[in-house]
Amino acid sequence: MIQWLGFLYTLLLLVGCFFAVHFFKLAVFGYRARKNLPPETPKPEQPKPEPVYFIVEKKKKRTKASYSEPKQISFKE
Repeated sequence: MIQWLGFLYTLLLLVGCFFAVHFFKLAVFGYRARKNLPPETPKPEQPKPEPVYFIVEKKKKRTKASYSEPKQISFKE
Protein backbone atom coordinates (compact mmCIF):
# COMPACT_ATOMS: atom_id res chain seq x y z
CA MET A 1 0.00 0.00 0.00
CA ILE A 2 2.83 2.42 0.82
CA GLN A 3 4.53 1.75 -2.52
CA TRP A 4 1.37 2.77 -4.37
CA LEU A 5 1.15 6.03 -2.44
CA GLY A 6 4.79 6.81 -3.28
CA PHE A 7 4.13 6.08 -6.93
CA LEU A 8 0.99 8.21 -6.86
CA TYR A 9 2.76 11.17 -5.23
CA THR A 10 5.64 10.91 -7.70
CA LEU A 11 3.22 10.81 -10.61
CA LEU A 12 1.28 13.81 -9.27
CA LEU A 13 4.53 15.73 -8.77
CA LEU A 14 5.65 14.94 -12.33
CA VAL A 15 2.32 16.03 -13.84
CA GLY A 16 2.23 19.17 -11.68
CA CYS A 17 5.76 20.20 -12.69
CA PHE A 18 4.96 19.49 -16.34
CA PHE A 19 1.91 21.76 -16.30
CA ALA A 20 3.68 24.45 -14.26
CA VAL A 21 6.60 24.67 -16.70
CA HIS A 22 4.36 24.78 -19.76
CA PHE A 23 2.00 27.29 -18.16
CA PHE A 24 5.00 29.54 -17.39
CA LYS A 25 6.32 29.23 -20.95
CA LEU A 26 2.91 30.10 -22.42
CA ALA A 27 2.55 33.05 -20.03
CA VAL A 28 5.93 34.47 -21.12
CA PHE A 29 5.00 33.93 -24.76
CA GLY A 30 1.67 35.72 -24.27
CA TYR A 31 3.30 38.60 -22.37
CA ARG A 32 5.79 39.17 -25.18
CA ALA A 33 3.03 39.04 -27.79
CA ARG A 34 0.95 41.70 -25.99
CA LYS A 35 3.78 44.21 -25.72
CA ASN A 36 3.28 47.28 -27.87
CA LEU A 37 6.14 46.97 -30.27
CA PRO A 38 6.69 49.77 -32.77
CA PRO A 39 5.66 48.73 -36.27
CA GLU A 40 8.58 47.84 -38.44
CA THR A 41 9.30 50.19 -41.29
CA PRO A 42 9.08 48.41 -44.61
CA LYS A 43 12.45 47.96 -46.23
CA PRO A 44 12.89 49.44 -49.70
CA GLU A 45 12.66 46.88 -52.43
CA GLN A 46 15.95 45.86 -53.91
CA PRO A 47 16.09 45.46 -57.67
CA LYS A 48 15.98 41.86 -58.77
CA PRO A 49 19.34 40.67 -60.06
CA GLU A 50 19.46 39.57 -63.66
CA PRO A 51 19.50 35.83 -64.17
CA VAL A 52 22.86 34.20 -64.78
CA TYR A 53 23.17 31.74 -67.62
CA PHE A 54 25.92 29.16 -67.89
CA ILE A 55 27.21 27.63 -71.09
CA VAL A 56 27.73 23.92 -70.59
CA GLU A 57 29.67 21.74 -73.00
CA LYS A 58 28.64 18.20 -73.74
CA LYS A 59 30.83 15.49 -72.36
CA LYS A 60 33.09 13.99 -74.95
CA LYS A 61 33.46 10.26 -75.20
CA ARG A 62 36.72 9.00 -73.85
CA THR A 63 38.69 7.09 -76.46
CA LYS A 64 39.10 3.45 -75.66
CA ALA A 65 42.62 2.51 -74.68
CA SER A 66 44.34 0.30 -77.22
CA TYR A 67 46.54 -2.39 -75.78
CA SER A 68 49.31 -4.27 -77.52
CA GLU A 69 49.29 -8.01 -77.87
CA PRO A 70 49.85 -9.85 -74.57
CA LYS A 71 53.45 -10.90 -73.93
CA GLN A 72 54.28 -14.41 -72.91
CA ILE A 73 56.02 -14.66 -69.56
CA SER A 74 57.87 -17.76 -68.55
CA PHE A 75 59.09 -18.52 -65.06
CA LYS A 76 62.31 -20.50 -65.14
CA GLU A 77 64.16 -21.73 -62.14
